[in-house]
Amino acid sequence: MAKVELKKPIVDEISASIDGAQSVVLVDYRGLTVEQDTQLRKKLREAGVTYKVYKNTFMNFAFKGTQFEGLSQYLEGPSAVAISTEDATAPARVLSEFAKTADKLEIKGGVVEGTMYDAKGMAAIASIPGREVLISKLLGSLQSPITNFARVMNQLAEKGGAAACEAPAAAEEAVAEAPAVEEAPAAEAPAVEEAPAEAPVVEEAPAAEEAPAEA
Repeated sequence: MAKVELKKPIVDEISASIDGAQSVVLVDYRGLTVEQDTQLRKKLREAGVTYKVYKNTFMNFAFKGTQFEGLSQYLEGPSAVAISTEDATAPARVLSEFAKTADKLEIKGGVVEGTMYDAKGMAAIASIPGREVLISKLLGSLQSPITNFARVMNQLAEKGGAAACEAPAAAEEAVAEAPAVEEAPAAEAPAVEEAPAEAPVVEEAPAAEEAPAEA
């Protein structure tokens, strides 16, 4: 069987792993004990990071034509790759934290959200909190104004409730102490004189005397 045929399944496996990945980090694992390697794999797995050791030639083929092609410059010596499809900072963060107790572990470089970083750049990426922590902080900052507003409204409601209880009692006392108001006597309507039943008789005017006939 040709060597190319043997490489293809592994290259395809790497290609599938980095497809849609948020970050890909290369490390030099030489010098790690079996126990340290086991612990490292466990911590990366818990963080949702895929960690495998591949031959440099296989990774070089898989990286070609992708946003991770720049990582080929770090494919020297034994290399392992850490891949995350969810949390972009997880590989750098876990690897850097673990390297504090296992100085043989060395980060070579990586690509995070399409940007290439060397070892120093990856150290800076490692200092960024994880996605869950960032979301928690964001939600906390969003909820603070709401919480403060709710607290103020609750205080106003409590004060308003006390005032509402006192208001009816004060009103009743005011009514009880107010002097009685005497009702004004109803005004009598003036009597209307009745019109005379019979209208006065109108005298007829005397008839005009006839003019004397002309001769």
